[in-house]
This record gives sequence, structure tokens and C-alpha cells, in this order.
Amino acid sequence: MRTIDLRGQRLTRSELLQAMPRAQMGTHEAAELVQPILDEVHQRGAAALRDFGERFDGVRPTNLRVPQEKLQQALEELDPEVKLAIEESVRRSRAVSASQVPEAFHTDLAPGARVSERWIPVQRVGLYVPGGKAVYPSSVIMNVVPAQAAGVQSLAIATPPSKTSEEGLPNGTILATCAILGVDEVYAVGGAQAIAMFAYGAKGSLPQDGDVLCDPVDKITGPGNIFVATAKRLVSGFVGIDAVAGPTEIAIVADSGANPEWLAADLIGQAEHDELAGSVLIVDDEALAQRVQESLLHRVPRTEHAERVTTSLAGSQSGIILTDGIDQSIEVANAYAAEHLEIQTKDADAVIARITNAGAIFRGPYSPVPLGDYMSGSNHVLPTGGTARFASGLGVHTFMKPVEVIEYDEEGLKVLASRINAFAVSEDLPGHGECVLSRFIDDPYDKATLRQQEQEAGLL
Repeated sequence: MRTIDLRGQRLTRSELLQAMPRAQMGTHEAAELVQPILDEVHQRGAAALRDFGERFDGVRPTNLRVPQEKLQQALEELDPEVKLAIEESVRRSRAVSASQVPEAFHTDLAPGARVSERWIPVQRVGLYVPGGKAVYPSSVIMNVVPAQAAGVQSLAIATPPSKTSEEGLPNGTILATCAILGVDEVYAVGGAQAIAMFAYGAKGSLPQDGDVLCDPVDKITGPGNIFVATAKRLVSGFVGIDAVAGPTEIAIVADSGANPEWLAADLIGQAEHDELAGSVLIVDDEALAQRVQESLLHRVPRTEHAERVTTSLAGSQSGIILTDGIDQSIEVANAYAAEHLEIQTKDADAVIARITNAGAIFRGPYSPVPLGDYMSGSNHVLPTGGTARFASGLGVHTFMKPVEVIEYDEEGLKVLASRINAFAVSEDLPGHGECVLSRFIDDPYDKATLRQQEQEAGLL
């Protein structure tokens, strides 16, 4: 891993942000490839989805919508140990999600003047579960559980078809997880074409598809590769999205007391995801940094995906950042705004209290990132690429909309009528004021006598 030495430097905010190791997403270049896919699905529906499945996934699905009996079959064939792990992950996720559900409230500002806020679930959601270099039943849980806790009534999942299935069914563990969660609308559709199907809906092309294969959704969530991320960006505004996710990343803030072998293992664990995954160690002890480098040298060749890990750790998005001390380490961590931020320092609570930018914070040596990936109860769909400076991870709030209810009676409005009119006139929108005054004055358009009318109506 390369070393970025910031010791002795006092960087401006702009310089610090530029110094951070970061993967380049390149969604603008990908848009030229993705837009035609979106257009094809919009125009040709299920026929285009089958064509793209054959082109990109190497299989032409018999059923784009997975039959209910195949979901049940996948559940029956699921390894019992994996089933227990999935069920425990679901149980913990449900407990945390239930605690996140916001409550309605109201504020009484004066007699007859109340503003309330309701939280309304999104009506229909499309949840994307990626394929690619790994299998992600955990992403099914992370998307479905908070949506169900929010009260979403219509959930659809899209995940790529598998070449190992003659029928083009998705991965069996993913299908079994859908069955465990009670989701029966599952599509063997991956990539940008899945995002198009969710955004625009898709008409059927074969008898088993029906007249309408998939109804359009109101919001799309879930991670994916650069083509999925680009597709989400392009349909954003026509339909809601959670975020445009980039390659996954970890940052670890460590001091001299941290275990170098564990630090190396955690860096490798994140690099295993993808060649573009970012693994960053922020440390104020050069000797510890050297021991981590030595550990990586003997660990990386022995890990299952050594080639992928080597590419990731050697990339420009990864590195060891040397700092003058914990204050600068915290400053760097906030500038990097990691998707996953591990704190392995002597006084972890004091450090965490000063962290302002992170997707999720993992406190102490026994809270590694994979705990959050699978079983902690937290959500692993998190902001990437520094967007944790202004965005948060997926949760119940992702699937709900706060809507204010304004409720004033006659007296509540009357005491504000003249002030509203004055405000409206100052903005050169006199019709706004007249809208209010009409409730109390017969002729608010008579500007010559308006003041007198306001006085007679008791508005002043």
C-alpha cells in the first residue's frame, strides 16, 4: 500500500479533501452506455429485458418474474446453517428498524394555530440486489427489513439471473432470503435494465409475463456496480433513489495500541469486494504502519481472492495516511468521510464524539466491518465516495416521507392576516395577501380604503 505522509503539514480544507485517496466513479462516461439501455427497456419492456439478460448475464431467463414455487424450493434447499444465520440477521435488523420508526408530532403556536407532521411510507419500492463477484443475500435483508418496518405495502426485488441455472433463475440463497422475508415479487433482472424496469415499468412479451410484467415504483434503493449507479442517477427525478453508490470503502483510525494483524485483516476484508474498493489506514505511529505493511505482505497471498485484493490495495483509492497525532487523524477521517469507519484507539469514545462524517462507525477492535455487513442489526447500505459529509445510510427513514399538516382556525388566521398581507406585498405578490384578506374583508382589492377595512375587521 502506498503511504501518504501528512505529518508537519497544515492543509486547507480544499487541500485536505484533494489529498484523500478516492476511487473515480466515472458515471458520466458510463451514461453513454446506460442511456440506450434505459430507452430500450422503456420502449420494449420485457422483450428488451430478456435481450439484455442474454447479452450481459449470459442467460435468457425463462421467467423474468421468479415463480412463487421457485422461491419456496430455494428455501427448502437452503443450507440449515445459512438459514439460521439469515434468520438471526433478520431478527436483529428488525429490532433496530422498529426503533427507527419516527413518531408523528404537532406544535401549537397560538390558539387555533397548529402545525403537525405525519410520516407516510412510500407506496411502492424497487429494491436492487447486486450480483457480480459475490452473492449478497445480506443486501436483501438490509433493503427489505427497513422498508417493511416503514410500512411500505408493495416491494419488488430485482437481482441478476445466474448462468448456472438453465432457467436463468437468480442465486438460490438470495431467493431463499426473499422467501424468509415474505417477498414474493422477485425479478431475474440485473444491471441498468433492472433500474429501467423499476423506473418505467415493463409490459410483458410472453404469456407467462402477463400483460404487465412489472409496475413502476416510486423509489429505487440498493447498491450496484457503476452501470447500476449511473442508471439510478439518470432516472433520479423521474423516480426517487436512495443514493448513487460508488465502490465500497473502509477507513481505520488507529494508534500505537492497535493490533497490526487485525488492522491488516480488516483492510483486506474490504479490498476483497472489488478491485476499486478503498482501504485506508489513518495512523499516527509510523512503526505501527510498518507492521501493518509487513502483515499485508504475508496475509494477502494467502487470502482466497489475492489478485483482487492486491489490485485494490495497490490502487490510488487505498493507502496508509501518516498523521502527527490523534487530532490530525480525526481531521483526516472527517475529510475522508468513510462509508465504514473503524476506531481502534485508546479512548475510542472521545474520538467518536469528534467524528462528524461517516456512513457508520465501528467502535473498538471487536466491532469489525463484517459485523455490520451481516449481523450487528445496523444497515450496510451506506454513503460512499465522501458523500457521508452530507448523506446517511439506508434506514426506515429512507422509505418514509415527512408531510406537514397546517391547521389554523378563523381566529388563528385572523391575527396574522395583516402581517401576511404586508409580507406578500413586499415580495410583489399582492394576490397572496388578498387570498388571506378575502376571508375577513369583502373587497381586499380596494387599496385606497384597505387600511380602514382591516381596522374595521379587527385585523390590526
